[in-house]
Amino acid sequence: MTEKDFISKPYSKTLVSGSFTWSSPSNIALVKYWGKKEYQIPENPSVSFTLDYCKTTTTLSFSEKDENEEFSFDVFLDGEQKDDFKPKIEMFFKRIEGYLPFLKAYHFKIETSNSFPHSSGIASSASGMSALALCLMSIEKQLSNDVSDAHFNQKASFLSRLGSGSACRSIDGDLIVWGTHQEIVGSSDLYGIKYLHDVHENFKNYQDTILLVDKGEKQVSSTVGHDLMHNHPYATRRFEQAHENMSKLISIFKTGNLDGFIKIVESEALTLHSMMMTSMPYFILMKPNTLEIINSIWAYRTKTNSKICFTLDAGANVHVLYPENEKETVMEFIKKELITYCQNGHYISDQIGFGAQLIL
Repeated sequence: MTEKDFISKPYSKTLVSGSFTWSSPSNIALVKYWGKKEYQIPENPSVSFTLDYCKTTTTLSFSEKDENEEFSFDVFLDGEQKDDFKPKIEMFFKRIEGYLPFLKAYHFKIETSNSFPHSSGIASSASGMSALALCLMSIEKQLSNDVSDAHFNQKASFLSRLGSGSACRSIDGDLIVWGTHQEIVGSSDLYGIKYLHDVHENFKNYQDTILLVDKGEKQVSSTVGHDLMHNHPYATRRFEQAHENMSKLISIFKTGNLDGFIKIVESEALTLHSMMMTSMPYFILMKPNTLEIINSIWAYRTKTNSKICFTLDAGANVHVLYPENEKETVMEFIKKELITYCQNGHYISDQIGFGAQLIL
């Protein structure tokens, strides 16, 4: 597949107005995407768990307008108009206009809400951009007789990537690969695909409890962070490492090797933050309580032989990952020892889900 495969054919129908609502989940990368080329092309492949509870719900209402020279839209978050979101969405529209030629024909009202704190390291851009892309694809499907379900999802992932790279991993669930990898057939830099190799029962219904160490705005945007990988002294080796870890995970997913899973997932999380700490300028996005949680998890795992582990996104919050058969004991540990490190004691219990949903 190339970019040309996503250029729309002439539409066979017309639409005056309407609305669509999609709910799209966030995702948590196991092998991290950090560093990109032009047009949101990743420097290395990544693989992620799709979440269930942490999601964005977006309603896109549209009505025809007379002039087709400019993009026209309003954005609302939880019922409050958010003009500061408009530049990012306008940039998204500019990037995808060649693939959705109807964008300037309508005025859009974008109403969105999150089930988790915005801009706190829970990939709100991933769920937000994927939900918006799905709504836009629903319009295209109404305008055309030639959009199969498979093409719908693939193009939605392709469009999502142009808004936020990791958004392309939020369309389908539960395990998604984005980025070309020689051992994963069908993998692409242009969109995410379902991981179709064997997956052991150990990884089914995997649990993710997100400890909200800091619910505020991130100190550094992901866009800035990715840009800092250009000319980074350790970038080339990092990209090689990601390919190697993807290869290792193929065997780990097949055999159910949880010890091997833990080593890769935690190493990937720490590598992500080490790349930020060794860029120029450099950043430390962890907080003291992030480290307290990590050390507590390591001590608990040593003491109990639990298969609990952690991962991190580009922020201070901690994703605590563990198999479903440990849910009761791990949650007891979290409530007894880890909540004290969370801002106002806040956490989110989640598990691996199965992608976006159209809400009728």
